[in-house]
Amino acid sequence: MSVFALVTIVALFAVAALVYDGAGRLRALTHAEGVAHEAARAGGQAVDAGKAIAGEGITVDRNAAVAAARTYLSHAGVSGTVRVSEDGGSLEVTVTESYRAVFLRGASGSVTGHGSADLVYKG
Repeated sequence: MSVFALVTIVALFAVAALVYDGAGRLRALTHAEGVAHEAARAGGQAVDAGKAIAGEGITVDRNAAVAAARTYLSHAGVSGTVRVSEDGGSLEVTVTESYRAVFLRGASGSVTGHGSADLVYKG
C-alpha cells in the first residue's frame, strides 16, 4: 500500500467521523427543539377555565401551564426551564440535552432547544 493511499484512507475516515458526529449533534438539537415546542404546546393548553367560563377573557393558567410543561419534559426524560410571559399570553420552554460524540470525544457537549406557545385568541 502506498503512502498516498494510506493518507487518503485516514482522511476519509476522519471526514466520515466528522459527518457522523455532526449528524448526531444535529439529531440531538432537533430532538431538544421538538421537545421544547411540544412542552410549550402542552402547557399552552392550560387555559384558566374560571375566567373563560365567566366571560372574563381567555388566558393561560400560569401554575397549570408550568406544571403541564414540566410534566411533559419529565415524561420526555429531559431537563428544562418553563416560563410564562408577564401578560399570560405565551409560554416559553428551554430544553438542555447532552450529546455524546462517538468518534470525536472532544465534540461532546450539550445542545439547547427553545420552544414557545402563544395564545392566539385573547378575550
